[in-house]
Amino acid sequence: MEKIELGTADGATENIEKIAELFPQVMTETKNAEGELERVVDFDALRDLLGDVAEGQRERYQFTWPGKREAKAEARRPIYKTMIPEPGKSKDWDTTENLYIEGDNLDALKILKETYAGKVKLIYIDPPYNTGSDKFVYPDSYRQSAQSYAESDGEIDNLGNRLVENKESNGRFHSCWCSMLYQRLLLLRDLMAADGLIAVSINDAELINLGKLMDEVFGSSNRLACAPWRSEPSGGKDKTALRTGHEYIMFYSKNAPSLRLQTISDGELNLEDSYGPYRKGRELRKWGATSDRSDRPNMWFGIKAPNGEVVFPYKNDGTEGYWRWGKDNEGMKALLSNPEAAHWDLCPYDSGITVDGQTERWVPFEKIRSSSHEFGWNTWLDGFGTNADGTSDLKNLFHGKKPFETPKPVKLLEWIVGLYASEDDEVILDVFSGAAGTAEAAIRLSAEDGAKRKFIMVQLDEPCEDGTVAKQMGFNTICEIGEERIRRAGARIAADIDKENEQLELGAEPKPYPDLGFRVLRIDSSNFKDFYLTPGETAQESLFDFADNVKEGRSDLDLLFEVLPKLGIPYSAKIEERMLAGKKVFFVDGDKLAACFDANVGSDTIEEMAKEKPWYAVIRDSSMADDATHANYEELFRTYSPDTVPQVI
Repeated sequence: MEKIELGTADGATENIEKIAELFPQVMTETKNAEGELERVVDFDALRDLLGDVAEGQRERYQFTWPGKREAKAEARRPIYKTMIPEPGKSKDWDTTENLYIEGDNLDALKILKETYAGKVKLIYIDPPYNTGSDKFVYPDSYRQSAQSYAESDGEIDNLGNRLVENKESNGRFHSCWCSMLYQRLLLLRDLMAADGLIAVSINDAELINLGKLMDEVFGSSNRLACAPWRSEPSGGKDKTALRTGHEYIMFYSKNAPSLRLQTISDGELNLEDSYGPYRKGRELRKWGATSDRSDRPNMWFGIKAPNGEVVFPYKNDGTEGYWRWGKDNEGMKALLSNPEAAHWDLCPYDSGITVDGQTERWVPFEKIRSSSHEFGWNTWLDGFGTNADGTSDLKNLFHGKKPFETPKPVKLLEWIVGLYASEDDEVILDVFSGAAGTAEAAIRLSAEDGAKRKFIMVQLDEPCEDGTVAKQMGFNTICEIGEERIRRAGARIAADIDKENEQLELGAEPKPYPDLGFRVLRIDSSNFKDFYLTPGETAQESLFDFADNVKEGRSDLDLLFEVLPKLGIPYSAKIEERMLAGKKVFFVDGDKLAACFDANVGSDTIEEMAKEKPWYAVIRDSSMADDATHANYEELFRTYSPDTVPQVI
């Protein structure tokens, strides 16, 4: 019977498997410390295969610091933690696809990798700038015994002694910062899609080191820009007559040739009409996932082309799609009343496709008239707000008060989020989310263009200090600030949409709402007791504890969320509860998973689960009512649903 393995994957083992897949001839076997045979890489054979590149005492260019080797090992090391769902803190729990994660972002990245590896299109992070007063998490000891791990991971506050102020007097001041960020960049790269983009904010304190870190992790060939952003219009502090009122945003891709940004251009408005200069923007027909006419039938209508022909949003393959804009959109109103309001191209269908006797069709594009929306890779980023604007954005939501000290302006974050040509199901990740401005930017942009972006925010549940504005406002942690900011921003966006819809012309389609909710998840130790201990570390008298190995206070929903990443199911998947033969069964993502964690589950419940024909079925090993149920578990699925993969936990 297949049993679900708990804990995250071992990164070193994953890398060995990749080498074995590419070069099976360099694999060999050796005995480990326990005397068991294990597969390892024969590095002499690998060196012979690849050639003598760099070894011994030969000089070579590299960026290193004390602790780098340990930091890399920590990024690969598995953890035994899980995401605990918090429906009570969430908004629109049952319907939202957004996530807000409370906890150490290193842990979050290791857990997210199981489900989101290679799927995140856009990453933005605003890490600590290492100014001498920053606090951040990094392990003091990279190797811990199971006992010390349990002590730092169980009932003890998960902040414990791991949230450390990195003072300039620290002898490893820069090294600690490099180690902290290096681990996270390595994991962020694993999460990025092949055509993904990452943007990192920084000031001049660690700009040089950040560039070297990112060159190593992403490759200098994938460096797109180091763009200065004027954060202080006054010029900032005076340093030897040179002012430093600016910060930087470093842009890297995972694979530059496959990257497609919707605002990359030379910045020139190289076309002109009677309204003035413009450049060609994105196509007005929706593309990407869920772009069929059936997905948004109200956005299928005709538009008059320059030659008087009425055109509809057909795709390149001749199937019916829909427009990005509804009839009530200002841009669409202008286009409907005046065809010159858009750029038009005569484009062919896919080879061999004919629609209504035509092999080509008119396609409208946006006309972009403002150069401020261009991405000048090597110019100042002006016009996207300053630190003062970030403060105003926050105060406007919190009745004139600022519960967070260093918010980025929403306009800047919107611009960064909007760099990636929007597609449905685009995932945006921010693992230093602070006051959650990136989430607000994603929601606002989706409200404007109708895209279905999903965000994942991760924030350390750092306590608000006594005497601060945040504490006076009733916030206990920074996470509470971020969650409340998303709620308030969502309410304001919804109110704006309501106001627009009240002014619609008769027969016009109302503007839809973006996803305004979020599921809150909290990182905690595994739901299961000491499953990672070896036999030698388990006392004889404690064996009876494993008859029911679930920790006190953990719910069935908690167990479900520990199972989801093991099956590659996102935490945002829809969850339905059904009663089958008197037992509660979770159905996740339609028929993707059926899971039951009730006690005394009999064959009748398992038979009903099998008849639903899920892709996966999961039951607690200790939940089965008797030996007969245990013996019949797999057989019942072979009988009623042979394609289902039944597992136990």
